[in-house]
Amino acid sequence: MQNAQPAPVLTPNQVRASWAAQVVAAVILGQTLFFKFSGAPEAVALFTKLGVEPFGRIGLGIVELIGVVLLLVPRTAAFGGALTLGLMVGAVGSHLGPLGIEVEGDGGALFAMAVITLAAGALITWLRRHTLLRFVPGR
Repeated sequence: MQNAQPAPVLTPNQVRASWAAQVVAAVILGQTLFFKFSGAPEAVALFTKLGVEPFGRIGLGIVELIGVVLLLVPRTAAFGGALTLGLMVGAVGSHLGPLGIEVEGDGGALFAMAVITLAAGALITWLRRHTLLRFVPGR
C-alpha cells in the first residue's frame, strides 16, 4: 500500500464508547449462537420461515461467531463492527419483512436486540472507520 498513513488515534472517550459497543454486540451475538448451533425450535422456526433452514441458520451462526471474535480482538474490532453492521441490516430487514417485529410471541425482544446490535455495529464502524479506509485502494 503506497501512502499508508497511520490511523488517527481515538480519544479515550471514543475508545471507551467503542469498547462498550463491542462488548454489547459480542454479548448479544454470542448469546444467540447457542440457539443457532443447538437447533433450538425457535431458531429452526425462524430460519424455516425465511426459507433458509438449516444452512442459513448454521452459516449465519458461523459468520456471527467470526464477528464476535473480531469484535473482541483490538486489532480487528473495526472489521468486527463492519461485519456486525452488515449482519444486523439483514436481521432488521428480515424483521421488517417476512418475520415481523414479534417472533414466536417474544414481544419484539429479538427485533430489539437486532436494533441494539445494529446501533453498536454502526458506532464501532464509524469510530474505527480510519482502520477500514486504509484498505480502500487509492486512499
